[in-house]
Amino acid sequence: MNTKDQQGMAKKRLAVLVGCNYPNTRNELHGCINDVLAMKETIMSRFGFKEDDIEVLTDEPESKVKPTGANIKASLRRMVGKAQAGSGDILFFHYSGHGTRIPSVKSSHPFKQDEAIVPCDFNLITDVDFRELVNQLPKGTSFTMISDSCHSGGLIDKEKEQIGPFSVSSNISPDMETTNKTITSRALPFKEVLDHLSSLTGITTSDIGTHLLELFGGDAGLKFRLPAMDLMDLLETMTARERHVDSGILLSGCQADETSADVGVGNGKAYGAFSNAIQRVLKENEGALKNKQLVMMARDVLERLGFHQHPCLYCSDQNADATRFCSNLGMSNQTVKAAQESVQKSEEFDIRRSPISIAAAIIYIITQLSDDKKLLRAWYAKGEEDLKNLQTP
Repeated sequence: MNTKDQQGMAKKRLAVLVGCNYPNTRNELHGCINDVLAMKETIMSRFGFKEDDIEVLTDEPESKVKPTGANIKASLRRMVGKAQAGSGDILFFHYSGHGTRIPSVKSSHPFKQDEAIVPCDFNLITDVDFRELVNQLPKGTSFTMISDSCHSGGLIDKEKEQIGPFSVSSNISPDMETTNKTITSRALPFKEVLDHLSSLTGITTSDIGTHLLELFGGDAGLKFRLPAMDLMDLLETMTARERHVDSGILLSGCQADETSADVGVGNGKAYGAFSNAIQRVLKENEGALKNKQLVMMARDVLERLGFHQHPCLYCSDQNADATRFCSNLGMSNQTVKAAQESVQKSEEFDIRRSPISIAAAIIYIITQLSDDKKLLRAWYAKGEEDLKNLQTP
């Protein structure tokens, strides 16, 4: 469902959803694909995304397009390429999978390490790659990223921290719902990433960039393709751009120095703790949520369930208070469903034959969205029959 901005331009809602379970490997997870399939259902049923505007990449054996580093970046670039300046288009990226940290070339970095996600082929996508992507956004659009992965805090380089390590959550006694569940960290230590890449290249070096360039060439991340001085110059340019309106919004599953949990539940569906918390918050709150509200509520859910991870929010001051992704198109769940039913009903009337048909569709929509449905439905029932009689050739 496309909406329109104040200038009357069509507003698109575009999404890329990525789930990496790394099946049949020592790094296997179990809930990542479930996370993105659940998110796909949510953004379609609640937020008006169209299936044709959603690209899903998973590493299921039957998947035709695997979530490699190159494929993920290509999908993100295609999504950005569809966005139009001044349209208010909403771009959404959900990633569930492993995360890692690598040595940083930035002298001012507080942890001396950079954050990255781990695609199924280990072609790392770093915070610098996401910063470059955000900088390509047309003016008046937004890019919301949910990363349910370890060390995900700060995954968009230079993005302002709104809710971080020192933000206070409510004082909630955990009910330890994690009992009798299998908890796996969605973290891959740097050494494990390095050892895996070394086994593929046969090169003995601790420089991860050497391995990535050997394996992936021009598809390797920006951080690894540029000399250190050129990269620092690029980051300075990015910092200058950031002084203007920044459209990147990151909801991370944990802080940069924390891990995110992958939860197995026996015969039930496995899931990511953060993804599950987001789903719970959305289910319990039908109205529009600000980004900072969503993150703090997810923190509360995780704390209540006994998880030791703290979701964070990185974005501009303006976007911290924006609803953007969680706007429900300005409608409640019930109203969204009513509008969808109205559209389907209106298709029964051939609006090309008579303006009366348009009136019939409008009447139906009014009855669906009105609080006084009983009176209007009775009036509509009679009016619909009259209008159909008028339409008869």
